[in-house]
Amino acid sequence: MKTTKLLITALLSVLLVACASSNSGSVYSRDEARKVQTVKTGVVESVRPVKLEGTKSPVGTIAGGAVGGIAGSSVGGGRGSAIAAVIGAVVGGLAGSAAEEGITRKDGLEITVKLDGGGMIAIVQEADDMFKAGEKVRIVENGGTSRVSH
Repeated sequence: MKTTKLLITALLSVLLVACASSNSGSVYSRDEARKVQTVKTGVVESVRPVKLEGTKSPVGTIAGGAVGGIAGSSVGGGRGSAIAAVIGAVVGGLAGSAAEEGITRKDGLEITVKLDGGGMIAIVQEADDMFKAGEKVRIVENGGTSRVSH
């Protein structure tokens, strides 16, 4: 039974990581490829570290509920086993949801840019590329998505 629980936990972790999307300035979705983008230039005014909350899909809840239900059903016998399975599923679902959010949480940057044509904007993206105040940057806009790049 321990091997089964370990295998299910490992599978849950892989599924949660696979569901994570990227908010990186260097990662484009397939839908963004081959589309015209607007480019603006400016100078970084400030950079502030932020946290990007993790995903909250049903995957973590369902997987956690399954693991909790299986674990709960192994407790007791008869009616007690059924009750433990239900309680295990509920607790497992809550734990799975919290685990998904925690595993997929990422470090981000709030980058404030003074545009060359006037005006000031701030963009939040993953902290996979570092920016410094006074640095010249490009703002790439594609529909509702914007990103800061060197």
